[in-house]
Amino acid sequence: MPLLVVGISVLILLLLMTRLRLNGFAALLLVAVGVALVQGIPVATIPDVLSEGIGDQIGDTMLTIGLGAMVGRVMGDSGAAQRIAGKLLDAFGPRWVQVAMVVTSMLIGVTMFYEVAFIIIVPIAFTLVRVTGAKLLWVGLPMSIALSTMHSFLPPHPGPTAVAATFHASVGLTLFYGLFVAVPAGALIALTWPRLPFVARLTPTIPKGLVSEREFTEEEMPGLGWSLFVALFPVALIVAAAVTDMATSGESPFLHVVAFVGSAPIALLLTLCLAVWAFGPRIGRSLTDVGASCTSAAQAMAMILLVIGAGGAFKNVLVEGGISDYIKDATDGWSISPIVLAWLVAVILRIALGSATVAVVTASGVALPLLAGSGVHPEVMVLAVACGSIAFSHVNDPGFWLFKEYFNLSVIEAIKVRTSYTTVLAVLGLGGVLGVEWGLDVLGL
Repeated sequence: MPLLVVGISVLILLLLMTRLRLNGFAALLLVAVGVALVQGIPVATIPDVLSEGIGDQIGDTMLTIGLGAMVGRVMGDSGAAQRIAGKLLDAFGPRWVQVAMVVTSMLIGVTMFYEVAFIIIVPIAFTLVRVTGAKLLWVGLPMSIALSTMHSFLPPHPGPTAVAATFHASVGLTLFYGLFVAVPAGALIALTWPRLPFVARLTPTIPKGLVSEREFTEEEMPGLGWSLFVALFPVALIVAAAVTDMATSGESPFLHVVAFVGSAPIALLLTLCLAVWAFGPRIGRSLTDVGASCTSAAQAMAMILLVIGAGGAFKNVLVEGGISDYIKDATDGWSISPIVLAWLVAVILRIALGSATVAVVTASGVALPLLAGSGVHPEVMVLAVACGSIAFSHVNDPGFWLFKEYFNLSVIEAIKVRTSYTTVLAVLGLGGVLGVEWGLDVLGL
């Protein structure tokens, strides 16, 4: 049974990494090969399946993570990150630092991918940890939870946008309704989870090489204007591209240029060029010093990227092994509420495959025939599928490894923290979606 194969493979992976202390990159590749053999993928094609999975995942994340890490380190080594962190503390106070992270993350995360927004904000979170002496998860976890919620629940992120197209739903209405679910659910979990005993007792430290450990004086730090301008520059480019894409249709050279400049890798590359000048020669730092900051960031990212790539290989083996098709066929005949079915299929696929995008696309295909004549608003169905796709993030999800490595957690610790919060978010999301559908019916909309 394919689901049994998934369960056993996850247990073996945990054994390799916790008991045998095998490196995560090697462990993921070993388990991926084993699953490929069990699922009947031809031996001759297994290397290609692994390479394709690694290539797809690294292709999506390496430029974003690598460039983002360099921007963050340049800002950190110049004092810009400390300047922004200090102003956040002045505005909210040390007592409300978590609220500051939630508000910042939700505003930025509405239009930006989880990985992109994470890489942009995490240097500020690290600096806040160093300046305030707070625990890493106390500051960083609310950021991650808020970003996860925005990315998974709302368009224009790829999963919800793809499902909206399948259900012929309005992207604008989906975003509008989704905010009533995502904001309260994300804020509640973001402010609750760091206070839970099993999270509060964890004391990971900031990974070496990702943030400057120097504390700058007031005179040494660049001004707030330049610090914010560089930090928000990629956000502005990406948001402009997303808004233009939703508000316009057709083809024109201008739209192509906007889409190009607003793509995450190009936006971050332009930001890095800006940061190198703004926090280098402009303030009297040599290009040699700035280059050393970039090199240090790249070295710190090497193992993180390898592990994320191996996670992509594991995910691709599960997809190529036919597990998504098996789940789709098994759930075709279920006779339950279309909203609950769409959510449940997305949850099962997420657990089995790890890919939220595969989960939402497949679940929307299962639920589409039930939408006609059901009376359910298509925008609500989109949110149901999107909420299900965040559940049970674990070792077959490349985002799990990004979270684990940046917060310097063991595999078991990351499962306790991330798998639990993503699952509760999915359940709260389903409750919120059912509430939105009820409210729309009451209002006669």
